[in-house]
Amino acid sequence: MKKNIVVGVGNMLFKDEGIGIYASEYIKQNYEFDDKTLEIIDGGTLGFKLMAYFQEYDNVIILDTVSIEDTVGGIYRLPSDVLLGLGNYRKTAHEVEIVEMLEIVSVLDSHANVTIIGIIPKDIESVEIGLTKEMEDKFEEFILNGIKEIESLGIKATRVNNIKISDVVKSMIGSYNGEHLTRIPNEEDFTHAINL
Repeated sequence: MKKNIVVGVGNMLFKDEGIGIYASEYIKQNYEFDDKTLEIIDGGTLGFKLMAYFQEYDNVIILDTVSIEDTVGGIYRLPSDVLLGLGNYRKTAHEVEIVEMLEIVSVLDSHANVTIIGIIPKDIESVEIGLTKEMEDKFEEFILNGIKEIESLGIKATRVNNIKISDVVKSMIGSYNGEHLTRIPNEEDFTHAINL
């Protein structure tokens, strides 16, 4: 049986740069799949840990921003062979790391089929948790491109919830574009840990 994984990559501290991480969590909260072995994870800024996924899985789908000179909100499907030829793709630290990991594993006999579903961000410099309006407007299309890529592996996706992106992000870290939950997620766990 093939091993498949979806990895949301990015840095939530820098506005739109968190979109890959938000997308992976959004998919987890809103979709179910007939292949129960499909893994969906928050890869954050994984760096060299990505190499393990590239070696251990058959198919790796990465959700991320892409630094391509084009219209904000443009969505790209970048198979690894295309990505390796895109020198100007590498702008953020995790973009550089993804390409470096691909270059390293490309010389191995066996490695994953890696595809990036990437979106051109508006703002990856402001320090704020949340997305710009441009990214919010394109978010559902970004998700549907990710779902289409999952389904191309022969996995059926079913939408089971309609949890909004702002609520998904708040469930992760308690804040979204300046709106805060009245309590911190997992606050009880945190208080319990302090009292131990």
